[in-house]
Amino acid sequence: MLRLLFAVIYTALTFGANGAAAGPAEAAALRTGDMRKLVIHEAPKPLPEQGLVALDEAPSSLSDWKGKWVVANFWATWCAPCREEMPTLDALQAAMGGERFAVVTVATGRNAVPAITRFFDEAGVRHLPALRDPKSALARQIGVMGLPVTLVLDPEGREVARLIGDAVWDSPEARAVLAEMMD
Repeated sequence: MLRLLFAVIYTALTFGANGAAAGPAEAAALRTGDMRKLVIHEAPKPLPEQGLVALDEAPSSLSDWKGKWVVANFWATWCAPCREEMPTLDALQAAMGGERFAVVTVATGRNAVPAITRFFDEAGVRHLPALRDPKSALARQIGVMGLPVTLVLDPEGREVARLIGDAVWDSPEARAVLAEMMD
């Protein structure tokens, strides 16, 4: 029964919370496939400055990537959809990462470093940084209620779009939407 309740909540969050969005007409018009779930905000939303940690316990923050467009993925080692999605995020970073763009992962909640390393190894992830939000402080502040959740941040570090649920991030549709947003 509890498993059914979680499935219903996950489905509601995945599909119900990703309604049609107003935003830059060009990027919004390109939303097909999984990108239909991408909500492009009318105005950028500032993110709270909340500390994260790297796998080696070094302090980090999403603001470390200011100056770039960022796809920030909130996930967990126990999240089955995250396991499917993560290789596509890795491929997106390999294809588009550079001076103007980065994909950043944030393991939220209790995710032991060995479990994160094992997850990345098993999923074949080679190009992504792994940050941790061990007490889910940032996730709570920005309203991450289920996983995965992916934010698109502008070069000023503000949230300009959000996708609740998993997606194929290295698809032609995702790359087209992101390229249009970056122009």
